[in-house]
Amino acid sequence: LAPWIPVVGLEIHAQISSNSKLFSGSQVQFAAPPNSLVSFFDASLPGTLPVLNRRCVEAAVMTGLALNCSINKKSLFDRKHYFYADLPAGYQITQQRVPIAVNGSLSYTLCIDNKMSQMVTKTVRIKQIQLEQDSGKSLHDDSRCQTLVDLNRAGVGLMEVVMEPDMCCGEEAAAAVRELQLILQTLGSSQAVMAEGQLRVDANVSVHHPGEPYGVRTEVKNINSIRFLAKAVDYEIRRQIEELENGGTILNETRAFDSKLGCTVPMRDKEGKQDYRFMPEPNLPPLILYDAKSLPANMNHQQVINIDWIHERLPDLPSVKREKLVEQYGILPEHSFTLLNEDGLAEFFESVVKQTQMKPKKVIGWILNDLLSYLKQHSLTVKESPVSSFLLADLLNLLEKKEISSTVAKRVLAELWKGEGKTPLEIVKEQKLELLQDQKELEQICQAVIDGQENEVIMMVLG
Repeated sequence: LAPWIPVVGLEIHAQISSNSKLFSGSQVQFAAPPNSLVSFFDASLPGTLPVLNRRCVEAAVMTGLALNCSINKKSLFDRKHYFYADLPAGYQITQQRVPIAVNGSLSYTLCIDNKMSQMVTKTVRIKQIQLEQDSGKSLHDDSRCQTLVDLNRAGVGLMEVVMEPDMCCGEEAAAAVRELQLILQTLGSSQAVMAEGQLRVDANVSVHHPGEPYGVRTEVKNINSIRFLAKAVDYEIRRQIEELENGGTILNETRAFDSKLGCTVPMRDKEGKQDYRFMPEPNLPPLILYDAKSLPANMNHQQVINIDWIHERLPDLPSVKREKLVEQYGILPEHSFTLLNEDGLAEFFESVVKQTQMKPKKVIGWILNDLLSYLKQHSLTVKESPVSSFLLADLLNLLEKKEISSTVAKRVLAELWKGEGKTPLEIVKEQKLELLQDQKELEQICQAVIDGQENEVIMMVLG
C-alpha cells in the first residue's frame, strides 16, 4: 500500500511585548490580580472607541521584515464575531481581509536521527501576519458550578503568524516554532515565553496518499510548549493513519492535547465553516504605513511609521549570529545552535573567551559539557549560574598556564558550584592542588619516595 503523507500547518499567536494593550491604555502585566488591568474599552462599555497602539504596529512590521514578508502599506481592520463570556464586545478586532504582512518565509534547522552533527535546513512559507486583540480568560470553578471571568488579558496585542502547510512531522513543527521564538526574542517584538501564554500554537494536521488531495484536517488548539507541540502533532498523525487504515473517517474537529496522557482529545466539531460574520471595523480607519520614498516631506515623524527606518535598525537574526560565532571562534555549527538555544549562553561563552588565553574550541567544551550540564541538572538558567564567566575564565587560565591539571580543574569547578565566594586560585592553594613546576623539588620528592621504599625498589629492578 502507498505510504501516508502527513501535512502540518501552524497558526501561532505571539503576544506583543508592549506596555499597554492594542487599542486601550491599560497596562499589560502577567499574573496581576484578576480584573485589575481593565479599561472601559476592554470591558466594552458603550461609547468607548479603539485607539491603535503605535508600538504594536512597529513590532508587527519588524517581525514581518525579519520573516521576509511584504509589508502592506495599507492594511485593514475587521470584526470577527464570537459569543464567549470572556469577550465582552461579542467580537474580536483582527485583520481578516488585508493583514499587515504577507508572503514570507522562515528557515529552520533540525537534526537527522537526533545527531547534532547531521543537520538539515528547511523552509516554511509564511502566509501572513495579522494584528489582533486577545480575549479574556475564563476560569471554571467546578465545585461551585460557575465560571469566573478575568479580563486582564482582554485587548492585549497579538501577532498571528499563519504558516503554510509545508511541514510533515512534530519535529519539524517544533524546530520551526523554536526558531520563530528566537527571532521574536531577538527583535524584542515578543518575549515569547510559552509558560506565560505569550506564544500559543494551533496545529492543523491531515494525512493523504501520494497523488491524492489533502485529507480532512483536525486542529489541535492552544499548545503551550515546544515539547508538547512535537508530541501532539506526531500523536495526531498516528491517530489519523490508524483510524483510516481501520476503515474509519477523520472528523473536521478541534482537539486539545492532554500532556498527562500524551494524546489529543476532541473539544468540539467545526460544524462546517464557523459563522464569524466578518465585517469591516467601523471605528478604525485603514492603517497606512510609509517607506523612504512615499514619506511626505512635511509629515510629523511621530505620527507615521517608516518601514525603511525599521528595516535599517533590525538586529542580527539568530541565523546570522550563528554564522558569526562559527566564523569568529572556529566552533562547530551544531555548537552555535546550542549556544543560541539557551538564553544568555552565547554572551557567557564570548565573555569567557575574552577573559582567557584558552582557545575558543577548548572553551566551548567546558561551556557545553560542564557548565550547561550542571545548570540543566539543577534546573538553573545561565543568568542564575553560581559560577560567573569571570570565575570560569580564571579557572581555565590556571589550566592553560599548566598550573593545574584538567582533573584538578574539574575538582575546583565542583567547589565553585557551591558558590562560597572563593576564587579558583584560593581553592587551589587551600587544597594544595598546584602542579609542581620545579624539577629539583620533583626530584627530591621522588628520591624521598625511593629512600623510604628501598626493598620494593630493589624487587622492581630485579623483577
